[in-house]
Amino acid sequence: MIYLDNAATTSPKPRPVREAVDRALRTFSANPGRSGYRMSMAAAEELYACRKEASDFFHGPGPENVAFPLNCTQALNMVLKGWLKAGDHVVVSDLEHNAAMRPLEALREKGVTYTAAHVSIGDHDATVDAFRKSMNEKTRLILCTHASNVWGARLPVERIAALAHAYQIPIAVDAAQSAGVLPIDMQEMGLDFLCVPGHKGLYGPMGTGLLLTARGEQLETILEGGTGSSSMQLRQPQEMPDRFESGTLNVPGIAGLRAGIRFVKQRREELFRHEMAYVQALYDRLASIPEVVLYTPRPDPQHFAPLLSCNVQGFSSEEAGAILARQGIAVRCGLHCAPAAHRAMGTLEQGTIRLAPSAFSNFAEIPQVTAGFLKMIHRKFSK
Repeated sequence: MIYLDNAATTSPKPRPVREAVDRALRTFSANPGRSGYRMSMAAAEELYACRKEASDFFHGPGPENVAFPLNCTQALNMVLKGWLKAGDHVVVSDLEHNAAMRPLEALREKGVTYTAAHVSIGDHDATVDAFRKSMNEKTRLILCTHASNVWGARLPVERIAALAHAYQIPIAVDAAQSAGVLPIDMQEMGLDFLCVPGHKGLYGPMGTGLLLTARGEQLETILEGGTGSSSMQLRQPQEMPDRFESGTLNVPGIAGLRAGIRFVKQRREELFRHEMAYVQALYDRLASIPEVVLYTPRPDPQHFAPLLSCNVQGFSSEEAGAILARQGIAVRCGLHCAPAAHRAMGTLEQGTIRLAPSAFSNFAEIPQVTAGFLKMIHRKFSK
């Protein structure tokens, strides 16, 4: 199988990730830090090691400010529902995933308002200006994706952060399609909240994620329970990371995530060059087929993350995806849980075919993928 659904979940996972999960299950499958025996302490040490790895990787505010949600979606919910109150206003982009938009809609019913700033793909000046014009006196948060999960378009988050801070407004970034792929330095970029999935560009297991912030104590909780600390108190602990880690954590998954971060850290620039070159080569091949519809300019490193969406004339995106699947080519079709991004580009009715490579994608696959598109088109129009 040619697997090009890496924007959803990277596959295969690197050997060190698989080995780390196996080792965790075999050698410290105990509640971390809940007791003084060795296996429990070893589990707690593994969690701390991953916090430190993540904080170092993203140049975050320190390992104590790294929490482990289940995924990026939960991290975004923690920020939005923990920070905002009735009467507050939020600025988002018009390319956001439902992981941001659905919580915002739920909050809108409770008196929170939001404005979607238009992203001008390839024009960072216009995008920043759109965010500026979308702010008002009640704006209490800016939240935006770092890279669109549909179009790959990069947002100038550093400049948006600078704009936000000029008005003393914090910024939260959805790094679902950028963490592990694009360079992220929280301190240099001025990010207050960084929401990260473990199972995509960091090559960790599914069911893992990260929330990095120095402002965790200012967030209200959306889940309370046992943390192994301050157990005499019936109120949730105030300090990070306990404040956001009720119940037993996914220690094997977090061990795998740590190994994934280390895998990426050792070859970060090489991975980006490889994936971007793959997408550019695939774009060039598909651009030569008249029936293939491409919606963005040829991806370049300054304005895009390495993924590509397209359609084929005469086919719905789901139909095209099913035909490609029968040829052993795995892609993602439909709306990608991001109707806002499709509405912005006029593809809401049909969705798109999304192709996204990984560290393990081989350039020898590209002619086969192209042949799959041509075979589909030939059969359709030769009848």
